[in-house]
Amino acid sequence: MNSFQQYSFANKRAIVRVDFNVPMDKNSGQVTDDKRIRAALPTIKHILQKGGSVVILSHFGRPKNGPEAIYSLGQITSKVSEIVGSKVHFASDCISDEAFNLSRDLKPGELLLLENVRFYAEETAGDLDFAQKLAKHGDCFVNDAFGAAHRAHASTTQLASCFPKDKMAGLLMSAELENARKVVHDAKRPFTAIVGGAKVSDKILIVENLLNLADHIIIGGGMAYTFFKAMGGQIGNSLCEIERLETCIDILNKAKAKGVAIHLPIDAIAADRFSPDADVQISNSNAIDEGRMGLDIGPEAVKDFTEVLLASETILWNGPMGVFEMPIFENGTKNIALAVAEATRNGAFSLIGGGDSAAAVQKFNLSTEVSYVSTGGGALLEYFEGKVLPGVAALEA
Repeated sequence: MNSFQQYSFANKRAIVRVDFNVPMDKNSGQVTDDKRIRAALPTIKHILQKGGSVVILSHFGRPKNGPEAIYSLGQITSKVSEIVGSKVHFASDCISDEAFNLSRDLKPGELLLLENVRFYAEETAGDLDFAQKLAKHGDCFVNDAFGAAHRAHASTTQLASCFPKDKMAGLLMSAELENARKVVHDAKRPFTAIVGGAKVSDKILIVENLLNLADHIIIGGGMAYTFFKAMGGQIGNSLCEIERLETCIDILNKAKAKGVAIHLPIDAIAADRFSPDADVQISNSNAIDEGRMGLDIGPEAVKDFTEVLLASETILWNGPMGVFEMPIFENGTKNIALAVAEATRNGAFSLIGGGDSAAAVQKFNLSTEVSYVSTGGGALLEYFEGKVLPGVAALEA
């Protein structure tokens, strides 16, 4: 794999795989959160400043039946142009004569955005012939789409094989990997992992892998109630995966054997319904009344978790503590975010694991108060599960 910083882009067309899968307002057609576009800006700017041109490849949504207007990247061309600060050409296809003519005619300093690569079934199938057609657009390949690195798709893996001597990770991809590796291979102790979200089944692999890495694991969100149920607690109508009760006991036993402290929320904000105007009360997490459900961690849990976090030197956060999208249930997640920010100010290294965790620190204006906010939800999750990321492996092959 080449060094991006040292590679000569002068007079070359660089195919840059990015993750521009940004949220859109269905009514106005406007991008509601452009951080994924901005995250790729340093890579794009570097190539242009070094005298190269850029052909941008990205997916957008999950179209199932070929081209669909609601999934067209044409909708974001003006936003990309605004952020980059120069005109962006758009090809309404990836491998048409029009698209190849546009990429062939690119001059140094110019950009071309190709249509949604997932309009082709060959993309998600990881088709080599399709990748070879995409390769005709450029002289080198830069993968800056960490958010799609866990996908073995044509544009994330096969395309790299078309440039055996001219493939490399972009600046965002490199930063993502550097920060993730820092947690896995070079964590200062104590290392605390915060794992939240709705389901145990979504986080089994990451929790089991973290048992080999972390000193403390804080468990919050809906998944905590499956643990309480497994330990014989009364959880009312809280979310619970009955089929995962044995899994929870197994995790607790493994943690004890390995000397890893598992921290569960001692109390909960128990609501009579899933609603922003629900009637709520503070309950012990293992004694929630029938007809009520735990939708956030309680004040004692906040106090306990904060104490653990402030004593930590490395923090990984993946998953919220409750339904933070509703103001009535945001307090737990907000206070954990504040504790992570305070620990970071005190010298801890904190990695926020994309997805809902990234959305939470952004909501509470704390993105700049932590060490690093990942752009890859699923990709980072799989990395911490111990899996090989196909998009990264393809660059290293």
